[in-house]
Formats: sequence, structure tokens, C-alpha cells
Amino acid sequence: MSSYAAAEPVSRRLPIAILALAIAAFAIGSTEFTIIGLLPEVAGDLDVSIPTAGLLVSGYAIGVVIGAPLMTAAGTKVRRHRMLLGLMAIFTVGNVLSAIAPSYGLLLVSRVLSALPHGAFFGIGAVVASELVRPEQRHKAVASMFTGLALSNVVGVPLGTLMGQELGWRASFWAIAVLGLISVVAIARLIPPMSAGTSLRSEVAAFRRGRVWLALAVIVFGFGGLFTIVGYIKPLMTDEAGLSENAVLPVLAVLGLGMVVGTRLVDVVTRGRDLTRVIPVLLAAMVVVLLLFVAGAHWAPAAILLVFLLGTVAFTAATPMQALAMDVASEAPTLTSAAAQGAFNLGNALGPALGGVAINAGFGYAALGWVGALIGSLGVALAILFAHRSARDAPVVAADVVPTPAD
Repeated sequence: MSSYAAAEPVSRRLPIAILALAIAAFAIGSTEFTIIGLLPEVAGDLDVSIPTAGLLVSGYAIGVVIGAPLMTAAGTKVRRHRMLLGLMAIFTVGNVLSAIAPSYGLLLVSRVLSALPHGAFFGIGAVVASELVRPEQRHKAVASMFTGLALSNVVGVPLGTLMGQELGWRASFWAIAVLGLISVVAIARLIPPMSAGTSLRSEVAAFRRGRVWLALAVIVFGFGGLFTIVGYIKPLMTDEAGLSENAVLPVLAVLGLGMVVGTRLVDVVTRGRDLTRVIPVLLAAMVVVLLLFVAGAHWAPAAILLVFLLGTVAFTAATPMQALAMDVASEAPTLTSAAAQGAFNLGNALGPALGGVAINAGFGYAALGWVGALIGSLGVALAILFAHRSARDAPVVAADVVPTPAD
């Protein structure tokens, strides 16, 4: 139920409570990816190899996949604003433990701990954001929350990496823990009291439908192509495009800027349109961009432009994809939204894994464009199949009536 009364005049402004969700999203995005630029520092300090340190990235992704359904299920009877507070409290504690971890093993455990709330937060946050506004503003509200996630790639990750390189990697985790604490305060002050979600039984029952799993598969493969490039963006930019290592952080900021632009385009692209038709087009556009990397990765200006376009198209598609998953299971919005976050992270694991196979086979980093395009093409095919089944089994899904959109 929206927090606005029907008699109130329509306002295009979003409530300030969305800012609290965006701050938390910024903190979560920062802790997820800052570690990528600090692997040499962590490896040297804790006396492990860089590949071993790289498991800190995989560990976080695994924590998201595990935590998304479990944390959401555990909180079905908890009021949503209180659940958000608890999730960000766990996130903050996890980052404090990362900052003081005396060994690699404890650091890995703390990384998994800080990842557990990730999917549940964005799942519940998407529901909360949609309930704070009128139905016609739901896509805009959720996209605004995810702007915090996109901005973390523009500002949080580069600054966190620079801080870790200059002051020691632990300083980055302390800074993220402070952001987590700020988000806890913001949620407590700005998010109004809300009811709990639906029962766990009704949430789980929605997953008996094949179309729910098909929608999640669209996310996994649709986004897997993006992470094929992002997972190897440093060697791609240095070995193929010829940039210096110092230029990699600005390139990451360019990627984040594209993501921000993508979140801003969601409302324009989806307004009044059938999402089942919009998503295949957006995913096909992403496949085209990935294919252009095959030739464009060898020329720095083209490679940087393609990174920007990839971020833009990906984050324009992200909210509609999660919205579609939640619409097909409208009686289970929270668990479905959290499951969608797990699907995004499965794509995060799938893309780099298959890309690594191509690299180890000697095809070079430019071949990542082919791998990403193949993964993305499967996402397009699944999206078309979903559209066909939706036209046969259900009413048209229009962007202005989707109950809750997301990342």
C-alpha cells in the first residue's frame, strides 16, 4: 500500500526515504567491488597468493546466493523497516570484522558474512521503495535506489581502492563500515514503519511455477555477458587496449557512470510499454555491444566507449528484468526479488568462469566479447520464450502496472 493518500496531489518528486535506501545500496556496492583493486595488498599482508586472495570476490558472490533466500525467509514475519535495519547492521558488523581480520580465513568468513544481507536487502528494499510512492512512480523509485549501487562504481570503488592503496586495505573496510552505520541511521530516521511481508509458505509456493524460474534464468544469462567483460576489465584494458594500470580506476568509473545513466533511462524506456517486449530488445542491444568488444578492445578510445555503453544498457535492462520476475510471482514479491539478486550474482560467477575457459585456451582477452555475446544470446532467447509464454498464459505486463521493479 502506498504511503500517499489518494486525495493528495500527484507529485513527481520521490520521498526522501528513498535516499536512505540509496545510501545503503552505495555501501553494499562499494564493499562488493573495492576488494578487486586491493587483491595484491591483501595477498601481501596476509601471505597468500593473489589467486587465493581472489576467492574473497567469489566468497562474497557465494554469500549473496546463499543469503538471499535464507535471510529473506527468516524475515518474512519481521516488519520490513526493521528487517532493513537488521540487514544493514549485519553488513556493518561484517565489514568491521573484515577490517580487523588477523588471518585470511577469518577475512574470508567476514566477507561471506557481509554478503549474506545483500540479496535480502535489495529484495526488501525494492518492495519498500515501491510502497513509498504511487504505482506510476514505482520503476523510478526502485531505479533511484539502485542509483546508489551504480554510483558506488563511479565514486565508492575508485576512492575505496585508492584509500586502500595509500592507507592500507583495512582502511577501505573501515570506511565502508562507517557508510553502513550511516545507512542504519538513515533507515531508522527516514523509512516509516511498515508491515511484515507475506507468509513464507505463500512466498515459497510461487516458485512452483515454471515461469518464475524462467524469469530468473533470463537474469542469469542476460547479465552473465556483462560480467564476462567486467570480471577481466583490468587485463582487457591493459593487455588489449594498451592502457596503463593507473588508468584502470578511471575506466571503472566510466563503467559506473554508464550504470548511473542506465538507471536514469529506465523510466523513459519502460513507461507504458510491455516489459516482455522491452527486455529482449535491451538484451539484444547488450549482445551487440559485447560483440563490438571483439574488434574495439584493441583501440583504447573505442574500448572505453564500449565500457560506458555496456554499463548503460545493462543497468537499463536490470530493473525491468527484476520487475518481470516479481510480476510473475506478485504474491511473493520479497522472496522473488531476493532470488533475482541471487540470479544476478550467479551471472556474476558464470560470465568470468566461462571467460576464463576461453582465456586459458589461448584465445586472448578480446575473445571475451564472443563469450559474453554467446551467454547474452541465450538470455535473449530465454526472454523471447518468456514473452511467448506470457502472451499465451497471462495478461500483458506493462511497465506502469508492475507491482515492484528492481536492480
